[in-house]
Amino acid sequence: MDVEVKGIYRHYKGDFYIVEDIATNSETLEKMVIYRGLYENAPLWVRPYNLFVDEVNKNNQKYRFEKQDIKSKR
Repeated sequence: MDVEVKGIYRHYKGDFYIVEDIATNSETLEKMVIYRGLYENAPLWVRPYNLFVDEVNKNNQKYRFEKQDIKSKR
């Protein structure tokens, strides 16, 4: 699964997040996902890429974060 920058994702626990960017850890060269919750006063989070796309099979959701297909009404 590829992570889309500026994509909206649903966490298996129910909240929605926007991916701000993909970064590289300067010490390990591990890919990291930088994301923020779409709720009031949401902090900025970072998670290893492989954990962001990890399969969890919980709450009728295959992945920890699943991309949402949100269309504009314009």
